[in-house]
Amino acid sequence: MANQKRPKVKIARALGIPLTPKSVKYFEARPYPPGQHGRGRKQNSDYKVRLVEKQRLRAQYDLSETQMARAFDRARKVEGKTGEALVALLETRLDALVLRSGIARTIYQARQMVVHGHIEVNGHKVNRPSFQMKPGFVVTVRDRSKEKTPFVVAREGGNAGEGQTPKYLEVNLKALAFRLDRLPQRREVPVICDEQLVVEYYSR
Repeated sequence: MANQKRPKVKIARALGIPLTPKSVKYFEARPYPPGQHGRGRKQNSDYKVRLVEKQRLRAQYDLSETQMARAFDRARKVEGKTGEALVALLETRLDALVLRSGIARTIYQARQMVVHGHIEVNGHKVNRPSFQMKPGFVVTVRDRSKEKTPFVVAREGGNAGEGQTPKYLEVNLKALAFRLDRLPQRREVPVICDEQLVVEYYSR
């Protein structure tokens, strides 16, 4: 089940980032928060700035607050910069990589594909979007699912216009398969976020 209950366009406008290809045109037409006072001048406290940045990161991966806090706790235990470790952990979730590969058009569709049992990792069905991928793991669409419309669209490159394939993935869309070659570096991950502000939010 998706973690965001509000309309995605309203979430995108509230956070200042388009979350789906469809929301881009709405966001460009109304690049201010929704509601009666959306264009009004608002004061931003340090707390609010950090909160919004955390919400931005959450929204781009469609996470609940519990999932986000749990990921941060894991990232704190990783050697190096906590913010970069957090982004790397989120980016190597199975649903995130199904999106990056071009098999899914949005993070919401990627989550649905995984939950509904269409995805295999190393030859075994995995239905947990939070499944943590490791370098060398191979993801494929199950044979019985390959002729379903979303996968036919993906195989024909229908999602290719949504962004370039990251260098940490080796993708074969014709086969509806990809491999995680290595862990992503922060500069390669296409999320809009100042992760240091997220670290400061959770460390307050």
